[in-house]
Parts: sequence; structure tokens; C-alpha cells
Amino acid sequence: MGLFQTIQERHSVKKYEKGFVIPEQDVTEMLEAAIEAPSSWNLQHWKFVVIDDQAKKEQLLPITYNQKQIVDSSFTVAILGDLKANENAEVIYENAVNKGLMAEDIKNTLVGQIHSAYEGDTPFPRDEAVLNASLAAMQLMLAAKAKGYDTCPMGGFQRSRFVEEFNVPERYVPVMLVTVGKAAEPARPSERFPLEDVVIKNTF
Repeated sequence: MGLFQTIQERHSVKKYEKGFVIPEQDVTEMLEAAIEAPSSWNLQHWKFVVIDDQAKKEQLLPITYNQKQIVDSSFTVAILGDLKANENAEVIYENAVNKGLMAEDIKNTLVGQIHSAYEGDTPFPRDEAVLNASLAAMQLMLAAKAKGYDTCPMGGFQRSRFVEEFNVPERYVPVMLVTVGKAAEPARPSERFPLEDVVIKNTF
């Protein structure tokens, strides 16, 4: 598919073919596409928990208020945001220095600025975690559609319970779940506001 066709044909699917297995190579390629998403300072504020074991799906089911797409889809990806993504900075920028892409003094300045932004009791780390992990989630969904699969982003789940039962470290915050599989029924049609209702040029 071309990009615009992929965007137009991606819809949130709630009913999946039970038992449909997606080849591991396709799963890997979808996840590789997801990590190509942009992120602030290139800190890559995401971690993915891929839940494809049937017993784990059953464990996840009540956490999602018994939404059957969890057990019927091929797998679910829990998109986590990294609250301490600043700790990635040293490695990321040191690699850039080693490849001759950045001077050492610029790296040190950038890393210092990043750590400063994460200091104090502010919503900044959480806002960044959610924002950047969401970019990766959208990229995952588009990649899945481009390969002929279907997805649904889910915000309706018990985050604190997910953290507890799936042993999520304190560093990460659950952002959303994305089910992936083959549609058993087409997605329910949805409307969008016309462009003129959502675009303002320059200022209100």
C-alpha cells in the first residue's frame, strides 16, 4: 500500500480471527518500524511488552474490562513510556561522538540540558513519556496495516493493575495497549470532522 492508502484504510478493529498466527518476521518488521518513530532528543521514550501467550492474554483480559479482542487477536502490544528516558542520553550521544557525527563538547552540553529538564517534581517526564511513546504506537499501527493486518489502540484498561500483574518497573508508565491481528469483521465506520472545522491558520 501507499502511505495515504494505508492511513485511509487503517481503522480500529474490535473483532479478530481467533487463532490467526502472524509470522514472527512480520512481527519483528512491525516493531522495527515502530522504533523508527521520532522522539524528543532522540531519547526513544518507549518500551514494548508483546503479549502473545494465550495464558497471558487470559490474564490480561479482566484488566481490560473483558474486551474480547485481547484474547482473539494474534497479540497485544503494551506501549510503555519511559519516565527516565534522560538516562538514555549518554549512550545515544556517545555513539554519535564515536561515529564522528557530534563533537564531545556538544554531546556534554546536550546531555547536561537533558538531565536538567528532567530535574524536579514536574510533569515533564510523564508528558514526554506519553507523547513520544504515542508516536511509536501510531507508527506500529500503520506498519501493521501496510502489511495487511489490523489493530486497535486501547486506553480502557486498569493501568495500576497491569503494572502489578505484568511486573512493570517503576521507570515505565503504561500509555496504551494495541491489539494486532486479522479482522473477523470490518471495523465499524467512523466519521471525521471536515478539515475546515479542525484547522486554524496562524492564530485563533
